[in-house]
Amino acid sequence: MPPRWLWVDVSAQRLREMSGAEPRSAYVISTARNGLGERRDSGCTPRGWHVVRARIGEGLPTTAILRGRRWTGACYSAEWAANRPRQDWILGRILWLSGSENGFNRGGFQDTFRRYIYIHGTADVDHLGQPVSAGCVRMAPDAVCMLFAACPVNTPVFIGLQPPLRSPARKY
Repeated sequence: MPPRWLWVDVSAQRLREMSGAEPRSAYVISTARNGLGERRDSGCTPRGWHVVRARIGEGLPTTAILRGRRWTGACYSAEWAANRPRQDWILGRILWLSGSENGFNRGGFQDTFRRYIYIHGTADVDHLGQPVSAGCVRMAPDAVCMLFAACPVNTPVFIGLQPPLRSPARKY
């Protein structure tokens, strides 16, 4: 295993920071309501090995509202959002994932990066621990800010129902 990596444990709805084979910390998350899958427009969370390809939001407020990977200049509050029901808010930070497995989650109609799959903050903290996202990995805004600080570009990320059986192809 890589010396430091993230495991998105879909069965437990937890994101685990790993040191080799040992967990260091865990966060409650939400993955896709449509389950696991790699196809574009499926609304599924992609499986397998990925890397953090881009980090967005450094230095922004924890509740900064991001749209199109840019800060809107606004911060989330329940009062502010009352007039915008059913909005899938992206808050605080984005860790934009890129698939590491050619033909599976990288390239073609299953490319994780081109599907805009992120680990990001959400306002829907009441549903963390349940698979309700549109494909991304959602976290509480304060939790994603803590994780963001510890995850440089190229941090390996594994998404699956159980721990990986093999290490990623890349060397870290």
